Amino acid sequence: MDGMAALPPKGADAAHPAGQYGAIAKLFHWVTLGLMLVALPLGFVIQHVKDGSKMGFYALHESAGLTILFVAIARLIWRRLSPPPSLPNDMPKMFRTASAAVHHSLYALLIIQPLLGFMATNAWGFPMQGATAYLGFIEFPKFMEAWESLAKILSLFHTIGGWLLVVLIALHVGGALFHHAIRRDGTLMRMI
Repeated sequence: MDGMAALPPKGADAAHPAGQYGAIAKLFHWVTLGLMLVALPLGFVIQHVKDGSKMGFYALHESAGLTILFVAIARLIWRRLSPPPSLPNDMPKMFRTASAAVHHSLYALLIIQPLLGFMATNAWGFPMQGATAYLGFIEFPKFMEAWESLAKILSLFHTIGGWLLVVLIALHVGGALFHHAIRRDGTLMRMI
């Protein structure tokens, strides 16, 4: 083995010397971003909508949120089947730890946040039926009666989760830009 050259990283080429994610992983990443660009802003403005269009806002927010849940689960399965490329060898342990913490937290919230929202809407007495059916036509069975005290707690956690997502996304984007502009180690290019 001493005379053999090391294999290049997965997906390595001239534009991606440190390797890159595969096409399916990239698709999951960018679809998740698109859905987040729908779900997060809607989630923050729904409370300020006063007219009859409020249910439309809820329908879009909830459909985007549940789609994020389904994509996140598929993404984790795909990640297990097709592991991502390794981080650059010269990346300091502190950066590796920060990267893992942000990524694990993002994945956890991409699953927990939609579940909290789904449970909260049911606890408020608004299951995903009729005007708020998933994608406008898939009705989910009601699994609980309205329970206002639980709805308030779930809604609080859902709101906190929304703000945590904003912070984690900012850290994720900031880290990618730091690696691209300052470290110039190809980390950002792995997902493009």
